[in-house]
Amino acid sequence: MAGYAEAPELRSLFPEIHPPFRPQEALVEANRCLYCFDAPCTAACPTHIDVPRFIKKIAQNNLRGSALTILDANILGASCSRVCPVEVLCEGACVYNRYNREPIQIGRLQRHAMEYFLDKVTALPKRAVAEHAEKIACIGAGPASLACAAELRLRGFRATVFETRDLPGGLNTHGVAEYKLRSADSLQEIEMIRSLGVEFRFGHKIDGEPDLTEVEKEFRIVFIGTGLGSMQKLNIPGEDLPGVVNALDFIEGYKTKGKLAVGRRVVVVGGGNTAIDAARAAVRLGADEVHVIYRRGEQQMSAFSFEYEQAKREGVRFHWWTLPVAIRSSDGHGRVSSLECARVEFHNGSLTKIPGATFELPCDMVIPAIGQSSLMEFLKASRGIELKNGCVWIDRETGRTSNPGFFAGGDCVNGGREVVDAVADGKRAAIGIASALEVSYA
Repeated sequence: MAGYAEAPELRSLFPEIHPPFRPQEALVEANRCLYCFDAPCTAACPTHIDVPRFIKKIAQNNLRGSALTILDANILGASCSRVCPVEVLCEGACVYNRYNREPIQIGRLQRHAMEYFLDKVTALPKRAVAEHAEKIACIGAGPASLACAAELRLRGFRATVFETRDLPGGLNTHGVAEYKLRSADSLQEIEMIRSLGVEFRFGHKIDGEPDLTEVEKEFRIVFIGTGLGSMQKLNIPGEDLPGVVNALDFIEGYKTKGKLAVGRRVVVVGGGNTAIDAARAAVRLGADEVHVIYRRGEQQMSAFSFEYEQAKREGVRFHWWTLPVAIRSSDGHGRVSSLECARVEFHNGSLTKIPGATFELPCDMVIPAIGQSSLMEFLKASRGIELKNGCVWIDRETGRTSNPGFFAGGDCVNGGREVVDAVADGKRAAIGIASALEVSYA
């Protein structure tokens, strides 16, 4: 896609943790599948891909048919094959787990079929549907909006995606660790969606009443797929020093902006999957030491256990029940030199600093990864859209918000889950939008 050039060092610095199958390997693995009639793997997938069917087609050497089976359920089947936590979704549900046998490598098989399709076929077959005049705006170019726009086009509706950045894809392009999904691969997948006739408008930031008013003049329905906002701040002294960069900016910097420099000693603050991604990326970029501090214990961290175990094997050091207090500079030039930390414990139901239990971690880079803020308050104020816990409330069957002219899906609805959940939300909302518009014809 125009406007993106991959830094040549990335592929050597970030070798893939789950490399693709060779053709013979894929055939062998596909023939291990039992093709279960009740398919617990399909039930475990938020988009409900017919897993036995697509694997059976790989076994029959019908890779195009396999990919079309995947795409029928999940338009972002290629990226999901790499970024999905398959260990706790489809592969975690595989019946082989009941017999202490290795589950079918569903993610790698899905990638095998999708890579064939994107390299050899590239375009989806068009459905025989009537073209509709109604135009739908999808705000944000992340997975939820992409899935919504693609499904709308397949149903004959006109869809336009608005994006603040110069490149589409949301976290797939900008925020997923490079060893999981490369930006070039995310953009290749989006070209397939563009080929359906989805329009993209880049450099459009829609975050207030005047912006929405302009959109509503042109579009019948608005889908909100903006994800979450900026990373939350630590709110401690020294947070604005050079050498402090939030996790999403850090990951986006090396993925799409060529910023490959990293500190020699790095401290990541947080206990989620983004914190783990940032820590593992710092290792790959050449940091001598990488520490993760988290205010709670190992059992309370939200990161997937398999991601945590992989980080430990790569040399990342973890400090539990630890709270950042201040970022220090002692070199006379304002550069980060250490992170002051306090040990904490639960006392009377709240997190409390242990008196006298402070220490300093020498470092020259601090990466906060403590979650993202919500972008949604302006919707509540300007359009009466109901929020719950800072997220947009929707009817789970249709994706419609409390304002009938607005639908929503993805992280702005669920608070930050997986790419596959956003895809499921986007497709569900597109079906809801199509149903609402077609009913209005009567």
